[in-house]
Amino acid sequence: MSEQTAIATAPEEPQNHEAIPHGTICWAELASKDVEAAKTFYTELLGWKLTGSQAAGMNYTEIVVGDKHIGGMYQITEECGGGDMPSHWVSYVAVDDVDTSAKRTEELGGKVCVPPMDIPNVGRFCVINDPTGATISLVKLSGA
Repeated sequence: MSEQTAIATAPEEPQNHEAIPHGTICWAELASKDVEAAKTFYTELLGWKLTGSQAAGMNYTEIVVGDKHIGGMYQITEECGGGDMPSHWVSYVAVDDVDTSAKRTEELGGKVCVPPMDIPNVGRFCVINDPTGATISLVKLSGA
């Protein structure tokens, strides 16, 4: 995953500013080769409401269930990951401190793929691999 991809794909700040407990999966995100087809598929299959957002500095669609913003989706472009990246989902886990969690990842045998960085209007995040190679993102949302 490139650093540029990471910048483009951070989760949006939740609508309520409640603290999200450390270790809670708090956001799911789809990077899609055909985001319009994905929007149609998931709204018809799951009844999701979709809203547009520019908070992460790109065209981004938030997924809303009831009154909760639970995830988002975006179109894979050359600027956002490159043409060879397959469509995929990424989960974000809330942490109390992204930098400390990134350091702990390496101490535990994992790898930091995208180093901790700030996302304007969103918070701070990084992308890691666990020791088996599985990828997940860690995030501390601003205001949470």
